[in-house]
Amino acid sequence: MSNSASAFSVQTLDFYYGQSKALSNINIEIAPRKVTALIGPSGCGKSTFLRCLNRMNDTIAGTRVDGQILLNGENIYNEGMDVVTLRQRVGMVFQKPNPFPQSIYDNVAFGPRVMGTVIGKKQLNELVENSLRRAALWDDVKDILSESALGLALGQQQRLCIARVIAVQPEVILMDESTSALDPIATLRVEELIAELKQDYTIVIVTHNMQQAARVSDYAGLFWLGELVEFSATNDMFTRPKQELTEAYITGRMG
Repeated sequence: MSNSASAFSVQTLDFYYGQSKALSNINIEIAPRKVTALIGPSGCGKSTFLRCLNRMNDTIAGTRVDGQILLNGENIYNEGMDVVTLRQRVGMVFQKPNPFPQSIYDNVAFGPRVMGTVIGKKQLNELVENSLRRAALWDDVKDILSESALGLALGQQQRLCIARVIAVQPEVILMDESTSALDPIATLRVEELIAELKQDYTIVIVTHNMQQAARVSDYAGLFWLGELVEFSATNDMFTRPKQELTEAYITGRMG
């Protein structure tokens, strides 16, 4: 995969919390309009890596990045990079649903309003409806748009958070353990949603659930102690892993 064919091209990335090195020499090409799953045990660096992709780690004092992360050829750590714009282009869905304590409508309308991307009420209504439809939530909430988002079930709240990300028309959606707080049925709904969304978005997920990685992703990377041990097409990784460590982790002998 050439750099131009990658949504993200990560080159010799090192990441530090203070003096402590959390990621070491990460090189990875993330394909556009595919699902890339990052797996590995707790504390191995996969969530830290995910947060490097939209500079969420910038909010933590004493962190430092060496190397390059190119988003469509542009280094996101360049001084001229507008981080607000970057986070609009690279949206994030967190582990626990975090809807704002506002109406369902206002949750989805929040980003477009802040960014000034919509002109009038009609356009905003269409954008909210479209985003909720894309997040497979419209039929659940179309009659209660003015009610508090906090009244929704957890799985619905998470789909609302996905709608909120979609509303600002990102290029990439990052999902950090985004189904770990959900029951199996709600998890399945989000997995089905991921499969639909990859037609239009590049998606990178962090998951503890290897079955989920196998089900939803096109590519998979195994992180271990801050290093990327193996990265390949998901089917190859799960059926023909190249590294002994990968095989040991996938079969449950380690981790």
